[in-house]
Amino acid sequence: MKNDSREHFVDSLSFPLLDPLDRQVWTVSQLTSRIKKILEKNFPAIWIEAEISNFRRPSSGHMYFTLKDESCQINAVMFRSLNQLLRFEPEDGLAVLAFGTLSLYERRGEYQINVEYLEPKGVGALQLAYEQLKGRLAREGLFDRTRKRPIPLLPRKIGVITSPTGAAIRDILQVLQRRFANLEVILYPVQVQGETAAGEIARAIQEMNDWKGIEVLIIGRGGGSIEDLWAFNEEIVARAIFASKIPIISAVGHETDFTIADFVADVRAPTPSAAAEMVISHKDQLRQRVDELLGRILSSVRLLLQGQATSVSGLKGRLQAFSPAGMLRLQRQELSALRERLNRGAQSHLRGRRESFQRVVEKLGALSPLAVLERGFSLCMSLPSFKILRDAGEVQVGDEVSVRLHRGRLLCQIKGRER
Repeated sequence: MKNDSREHFVDSLSFPLLDPLDRQVWTVSQLTSRIKKILEKNFPAIWIEAEISNFRRPSSGHMYFTLKDESCQINAVMFRSLNQLLRFEPEDGLAVLAFGTLSLYERRGEYQINVEYLEPKGVGALQLAYEQLKGRLAREGLFDRTRKRPIPLLPRKIGVITSPTGAAIRDILQVLQRRFANLEVILYPVQVQGETAAGEIARAIQEMNDWKGIEVLIIGRGGGSIEDLWAFNEEIVARAIFASKIPIISAVGHETDFTIADFVADVRAPTPSAAAEMVISHKDQLRQRVDELLGRILSSVRLLLQGQATSVSGLKGRLQAFSPAGMLRLQRQELSALRERLNRGAQSHLRGRRESFQRVVEKLGALSPLAVLERGFSLCMSLPSFKILRDAGEVQVGDEVSVRLHRGRLLCQIKGRER
């Protein structure tokens, strides 16, 4: 405010100078009412550049906050009927430009600004609203890749949600006609721009989910400014896409245009024509793919048959080996081998026993008295007891004795004894 305006404001607030003895007493209500009239008269509409703090929105829907700069602050209110038109959500710390009128809240004796219009400073309201909604939905998980579903390879019925007179539907139909003329395409006509567009798009998604046979949905429109595409940035559309049971392709604007619908949809197409190309494959491509798969199947079958033939051959050999005749033949071979081992073992055992017996016989022969007799000795025994005599005193003269020689025996009579 310029100096002359400030002086004019001060003059308008001044009161007549009165003699202290001639006092005029004001009530608080009278003084507050006078100040309110002066404020509202001198500041019918102003713009304020400030930062929001202490933002709150009670159940009434009105917004209450403080507008402040480095050194001062002023209370502000934006009533529900006006703040419903805001594209963004005010928040603490946000720099804004506020337009409104000054007023004084008489009950508390506080002056405030009744905000009628609010816009973020340095960034457009739509862009801020876009970023705010995008961040909030991302935190809720609406953009998660894990929930996105694949598009059917060859759908038989396709739903399209767009304007019936726009370029988007013409491009989609041309591509589908060129690729597969016998597809069934169901158009749900909606407004794609304007205040009612978002509600119509969300309702179309919900209703087409109740129709039978639709396998994929395309929603979109041609290019335009952020204002033109704003219906696809509305929360109601994002949540309808998220709740859809049918896979959705978002085809909004040109390749460089991104909307909230693109992030929530299962697939984003850069253009409506590209969406039609994504949703259906060309006949030649499908035929080529079928030929490739057929070749792979035949090759796999050949390999499988070769493997089975090898397996059958092996099983045949095992069957022959384990048949009764084969088992008998194997047992005969084993019996023959056992018989041969038994014979060899018996012969070896007998030979060992024979050699052992021979050694024992030789030892016995060496210890036998007969061997001593063979060397010229004799054995003298008394008769008739055949007691071996070791001492001459064991017999008397005239006794008969038997003398055993190496060959034969002698009967002798004792003629005399010598020691």
